[in-house]
Amino acid sequence: MSKYEKAKERILKKPKDYTYTEAKYLLGKMGFLEYHKGKTSGSRVCFYRERDKRVIMLHKPHPGDEMVRGSVVDLVEYLKCIGEL
Repeated sequence: MSKYEKAKERILKKPKDYTYTEAKYLLGKMGFLEYHKGKTSGSRVCFYRERDKRVIMLHKPHPGDEMVRGSVVDLVEYLKCIGEL
C-alpha cells in the first residue's frame, strides 16, 4: 500500500490527532496547490486545483500542527462529495 493510500485511509478514520501537514500532503497528491492570500489572510489557507477550479479553505493551526476535529470531519465530507475519497 502506497503512502498516499495510507494517508487516505487515515483521514477517513477522522482521527483526533490529524495534522495540517498530513492534510497538506494529501491535498497536494490530489492536485491541490497551497495558496496564501498575503499578510492579511492570517491563518486561513486556500488550496486550489486548476483542472476543475475546486477550492478548499483550511485554518492553519498555531502554534501546533494539530487540526480541530470539526475541520477534519468537514474536509473528509468535502473530499467524499467531490469523489476523492
